[in-house]
Amino acid sequence: MANAPSAPPSAQLTPHGASFARLGGIWALATLILDQLVKAVFLYGYDFISCAPCAPWLEGENLCLPCPPVEVTGFLNFVMVWNTGVSFGLFAAGSLAGTLVLVGFSVGMSVLLGVWLMRAENANLALGLGLVIGGALGNAIDRAIYGAVADFFQFHAFGYDWYVFNVADAGIFFGVVFILLDSLGLGPWRTRNE
Repeated sequence: MANAPSAPPSAQLTPHGASFARLGGIWALATLILDQLVKAVFLYGYDFISCAPCAPWLEGENLCLPCPPVEVTGFLNFVMVWNTGVSFGLFAAGSLAGTLVLVGFSVGMSVLLGVWLMRAENANLALGLGLVIGGALGNAIDRAIYGAVADFFQFHAFGYDWYVFNVADAGIFFGVVFILLDSLGLGPWRTRNE
């Protein structure tokens, strides 16, 4: 009886690879939980939830109600922005169908990134993928519940305002940085499987 062929080495999950996948999973979960906790504080603690999302299908009318910004420092405000698009408001969904497409895309990409995470060969890549997965799922939860993503942090200085973002967005941004560092062979944790 012939033995079944084994998976190629790149597809096998080594004990070291399992620890990288676990590390990425922990960062994904931590990012997701922190994102949802911070959003709960802002939406319900600061009552930003009263600034309804601009989603006409939620109540049959457009419900854009502005909230005044909360000035924290000379360079940081807490504001309420309901983002119906993806990063930086691109590809804004103007309908329920568009929102469902964005939710499906976020979940689908998270699954694909999870498969990549299972094959991560170092901590840089695992950390980056975990941050992106946690951020994407955090924003997908917002879209599914509210029809838009809740953003709060607004940095400004010298007459310039930066995009308003949330913890999930920061996770995605820094996750991409770690993935890019890994692809360039850089970063603080470059130990590979042997």
